[in-house]
Amino acid sequence: MSTSWQDPSAVNLMLDELETWAVVGLSGNPSRTAYSIAALLQQQGKRIVPIHPDAPTVLGEQGYASLADVPFPIDVVDVFRRSESAGQFADEAVAVGAKAVWFQLGVIDEAAFERTTAAGVPMVMDTCPAIEWRRRT
Repeated sequence: MSTSWQDPSAVNLMLDELETWAVVGLSGNPSRTAYSIAALLQQQGKRIVPIHPDAPTVLGEQGYASLADVPFPIDVVDVFRRSESAGQFADEAVAVGAKAVWFQLGVIDEAAFERTTAAGVPMVMDTCPAIEWRRRT
């Protein structure tokens, strides 16, 4: 595994400094991992933005069908999608001016990582904010 995928400076930037997290794949189903991680992000003081084709309101936040539909700046795009479909969201994150991209545990797309970081956007893959916060305690 490439350690650059989980560069501590990129992880720290996202967890400590960036506030608005678009969560791709977030629905209102509390049994899904995306839901519990979005709730954790809120507990840590982050604003979550659900990104789902149905655009549901989740955890009190209005959802949007796509990143391009969000009418305000996004800091982090957090992707809960299979690896084979995740890369498009990294590309969309760069296109909408997001400051960082986070691919969840098990989500790996080396080409997307190269494209995203080459565009100057920090990215981490194959880890989870919950794991990274626990490593700090």
